[in-house]
Amino acid sequence: MARTNRRAPARGKRTAPRGTAASSGSSAPKRRFFDYPRSGYEGLHRWLPSWRFSVGTILAVGFLGAGAMVAAYASTTIPDPADDTRAQTTTVYYANNADGSQGSVMGTFAAQKRTLVEYATLPEYVGQAVAAAEDKTFFTNSSGISITGMGRALINNLRGGPTQGGSTLTQQYVERYYVAETTTDYVGKFRETLLAMKIAREETKPEIMERYLNTIYFGRDSYGIQAASQSYFAKDAKDLTVAEAALLAGIIPSPNNWDPAKAPDKAEARWNIVLDSMEEEGWLTAADRATLTFPPTVEYKRQDSMGGPVGFLLEMVRDELKLEPLALTDDEIYRKGLSIVTTIQEPLQSAAVAHVDAFRAGTLPEQDGAVPDPITRISLSSVDPRDGAIVALYGGADFLTDQTNTVTFDNVQPGSTFKPFTLIAGLEQGVSLDTRFDGKTPQTFGDWKVNNFPGGKFGSIDLVEATAQSVNTVYAQLNLQVSPEKTAEVAARAGVPEPVDTNRSNVLGTESLQPIDMVGAYATIASGGIRVDPYIVRTVINSDDSVAFQHKDPTERVFAPDVIADATFAMTQVVEEGSGKQWIKPLDRPIAGKTGTTQENKAAWFIGFTPNIVTEVSFSQLGEGNAQVTISPIGRTENITGGSWPAFLWQSYMKDVFAQPQYAPVLDFPARANVGGKPTPSATVPTETVAPTEEPTQEAPTEVAVPGGLEGKLEGDATAAVVNAGLSASVVVEPSDTVTSGRVIRVEPRSGTLLPAGGSVTLVVSSGPKPVPTQEPEPTPAPTPTPTP
Repeated sequence: MARTNRRAPARGKRTAPRGTAASSGSSAPKRRFFDYPRSGYEGLHRWLPSWRFSVGTILAVGFLGAGAMVAAYASTTIPDPADDTRAQTTTVYYANNADGSQGSVMGTFAAQKRTLVEYATLPEYVGQAVAAAEDKTFFTNSSGISITGMGRALINNLRGGPTQGGSTLTQQYVERYYVAETTTDYVGKFRETLLAMKIAREETKPEIMERYLNTIYFGRDSYGIQAASQSYFAKDAKDLTVAEAALLAGIIPSPNNWDPAKAPDKAEARWNIVLDSMEEEGWLTAADRATLTFPPTVEYKRQDSMGGPVGFLLEMVRDELKLEPLALTDDEIYRKGLSIVTTIQEPLQSAAVAHVDAFRAGTLPEQDGAVPDPITRISLSSVDPRDGAIVALYGGADFLTDQTNTVTFDNVQPGSTFKPFTLIAGLEQGVSLDTRFDGKTPQTFGDWKVNNFPGGKFGSIDLVEATAQSVNTVYAQLNLQVSPEKTAEVAARAGVPEPVDTNRSNVLGTESLQPIDMVGAYATIASGGIRVDPYIVRTVINSDDSVAFQHKDPTERVFAPDVIADATFAMTQVVEEGSGKQWIKPLDRPIAGKTGTTQENKAAWFIGFTPNIVTEVSFSQLGEGNAQVTISPIGRTENITGGSWPAFLWQSYMKDVFAQPQYAPVLDFPARANVGGKPTPSATVPTETVAPTEEPTQEAPTEVAVPGGLEGKLEGDATAAVVNAGLSASVVVEPSDTVTSGRVIRVEPRSGTLLPAGGSVTLVVSSGPKPVPTQEPEPTPAPTPTPTP
């Protein structure tokens, strides 16, 4: 019997039931497009894909993944660098030294403490040390990534081990320079990987290393190799040694924890690892390695540059940089890496701070232990009248404690320091210094009662004595004669911010002003009549060493030289014979100035000047609601006046100023010019008989200043003022909708202009509004009021 071979059915494959014949003529079932679960199989095998399907799927996913990678790489663009990576420290310097060398650093403005340096300026071993510490393959790795490193880190992280990074130096650079934040998710890491690959092909190794070195954080608040070099070794990065470069490279992974000052053992261990790697890579010979010792670092003290008195100066610098023409924003100030040279002379600034501090402690010579109340506010500032440079300024003890600058913020009544503006107004109108007024006290002018300082009893005195003794009743009469508006206009021309108070008592300094305004206005007087505005920023240099700003010296003349010469002469008598004599005269050099004391002794001043420096000192005190209150007694002095402790502090500080080489020479003021010639008759001269005073014969002036304050005056009064000044007047009439008929609209040329004696001044006088059909009759000019003696 023949053997019949039977093939066993495949395992799990379904067979036809027994007893059922497969008809050869019957058609096979139609195959499904997607045969899943698999037909012809039973159990688990129905759900397992065939090997063909598995291989196909893997290949398809592989091709799709590769395509996605190619597409992702192609679509990856290199973004702009993160803002912080380009932020550089702006450095503020004191004024240049007398020998022209750069002054020392006053402070900095920085979003991050960073100074960018070029890689080419650094020793080669700086970059090699960083590569040895962070990525030894950096200089040879063309892809910018490490597949093995990333794989090792991934496996470790999936196993739950401590988080590891497999980043190359290029990947770290991408994260810090372009992303500017630590990436922890895998999607973000993938994007960084693509970006690193692209950058590795588009940027050179030196470019990458330079930006990395300028970006990385090294601890001690220092970003970039230059800032780190200064913080750790007090030197520039270009001067780093191999040992120092290796130390900085070694602490990059954890700079705050591995700082040699905190963890010397860990820092040295890292230092050795870096040097060993450099030797392995052939960047350092064994012989050189053997000679290296662990380098010492400098002590690092974290400081807030705004702390102490210097904070007030830096705040002023920042405020001035925001003004035209620079108009910088805070963001630009803190990120542009500017070099700012100020006007502050460090020796004078140190003297100002030292003297105010010593005065508060009661330790100045001749102070006899008298100590001011801690709440007494003191301002002290010095300005160069040649250009307005602020050379020293004390605005407070600590900016972080109290940010209100006593010089630029406090509003203080100037008292009698305002009188020189009225004196200048009178001189411009031809009122000579020899003009005599009644100095008795009290005097009443209409409803205005004026008293002199207690004990100030005077008869008929001239303006020199009235200035020296600060006689209120005389200056009240002068102010009414020249007009309060004229006093205000003179003060504004000198530099007092407008609008200036025009009430009749403005001569007595009733309007609160900031000390910086008064020292600036006095600087205009000290300059000889050139308008001077205080400033603190002299030069601004960009990070590329180009000049962004250079202060220009003032050139606008606002007062005639002869007017200022006479005003200055009167102010020198304050020191020689008057209220400033006790403390200021012993300095034994020509000094002009003015004391000032307000009612109830709420403020006290002394502002004094030589031809090359102006200094103000003011005392004031605030009570509840920041209202000015009487200054507390100091020592045995119950009533604080300008001639007492303010003058004392002024002279104490100025002794140190005059010891400086640039201020040591004794300079003379211009001679008295005798503006106005013979005494000008005053409307307020007392009616009682006064013994005549013989006047020396005066030479007629060759040049005369056009009087000021003529605008708004009646035609007759303005003409008389011009003639009294030694000039001739011509009148031109024109309509005006704003100036009353019969009053002066404008003067040509302007007030203060020097003309030859007898020269012509044109007064443009209003004829009233332009004629219209419904015009009312012209108003009758009101007579000029005559002040009551």
